[in-house]
Amino acid sequence: MSVFKTLSGTPTSPGQCDDDAYRELYTALYNDAPDAHARAEAFLRQQLALAAGLPCDLPEAPEQLTAWAEQRCADVASEYAAYLAKRKQGGEREYFQNKAHALYFLQRVAPTKVVDGAWLEGMLNHWQDLRFDGLLTTYLEELGKGDPRQNHVLIYRKLLAEHDCDDQQGLDDEHFVQGAIQLAFARCSAEFLPEVIGYNLGYEQLPLHLLISAYELRELGIDPYYFTLHVTIDNVSSGHGRKAVEALLDLLPLDEGRAAFFQRVALGYRLNELGVGSTAVIKGFDLQREVVAMLERKREFGQHMHSDYCKVDGQTVSQWLSSPGKIAQFLGAMERMGWIKRHGPPQDSRFWQLIEGGTAAMFGVFDGYEKQLIHDWIAGDWQGPRQRPAVHRDQPHQADEVAPTDPELKSLQDNLLGQPPARALELLMPWLSAQRHHRPAGLFATRRFVELRTRLR
Repeated sequence: MSVFKTLSGTPTSPGQCDDDAYRELYTALYNDAPDAHARAEAFLRQQLALAAGLPCDLPEAPEQLTAWAEQRCADVASEYAAYLAKRKQGGEREYFQNKAHALYFLQRVAPTKVVDGAWLEGMLNHWQDLRFDGLLTTYLEELGKGDPRQNHVLIYRKLLAEHDCDDQQGLDDEHFVQGAIQLAFARCSAEFLPEVIGYNLGYEQLPLHLLISAYELRELGIDPYYFTLHVTIDNVSSGHGRKAVEALLDLLPLDEGRAAFFQRVALGYRLNELGVGSTAVIKGFDLQREVVAMLERKREFGQHMHSDYCKVDGQTVSQWLSSPGKIAQFLGAMERMGWIKRHGPPQDSRFWQLIEGGTAAMFGVFDGYEKQLIHDWIAGDWQGPRQRPAVHRDQPHQADEVAPTDPELKSLQDNLLGQPPARALELLMPWLSAQRHHRPAGLFATRRFVELRTRLR
């Protein structure tokens, strides 16, 4: 996106753009920096100005939205049926070349996924207004209503941890755009209610890439539950897709401000197109480039860690790593020496033997994603044993298990003692925020919020 970033609070001019502006803003909003509200508002106005130049496929009249959403869903179902037919006829995967590609995808959409639902956080303040019921219910369901097995953020965090791919060093600044938008809405939804409604309308429509991703992740031995959960919960019949339309119709003004409100809704809807989308992330993967980039990031840490007794093509490992830009040549030299045997079982390569296994000389140097990159790069065209399809396994109700020892949870429970229900709701709300709701105290707070809200209505 060729735009001069002004996210740090100081306008920039050409050639002075901060390459990590979105990442830095994302971090500031997530950590609730002192100036988070002002920065969030300025950022949203900037992004809305960008979105104004994008096309919009919403119908002209709000009354046509239900039919529009149903038609979109039918089109996606038809496209997915065609995809399944091709796969059953022997067609190859269309998204992920290998497991490393899939982990690359999971890692790069993570800044958005680990704040899932944050754009609706401000709806907590409207818990007494029935017109907001659909939006608030959607938010509480994103939080799993306090059940750790259903909390979307916790599910995604566990997925990253399972495959040891939660490191963000390799992510580009653009990967933080959508997450920053969601966190910005969480900070100042009162000023941007129509835009929040429009953004929610776009985000909750079922996309084709969600269905295909789930199918191919399972094939590669990666639990697709986070994605299949969204397939079911976002349905346009009774799920979040339907609630998004109904919420808009419920909150549309009945006076002369109706048209202007809907125009703002349409602008918020278009915010979904900013940043790097899921399909663009998938298409952006190049195995050779990622292996070289990953090893280049490691180079600075490893250039002084090797002894000089071993030489590769006349140079010691330390010499190869001493300056940037030589990683591709280093890999080529190891291939010529037979240390790397491409397009065959990785375990036959000496380089892989140094990496994998509890007694390997470089044990612990590479995380799960990095090892998968190297594994799949060495394997190349070699077809090893097929991955066993992943099966989702329910986890126990962990919030109750950690209750006796978690200090945040104990402190929250102590603060709630003797409080009347309305005051208790106020004390619980901060724990339903993006950075807290997946923690033990946040899960407890969500369950109590749901209970008290039901009792007081």
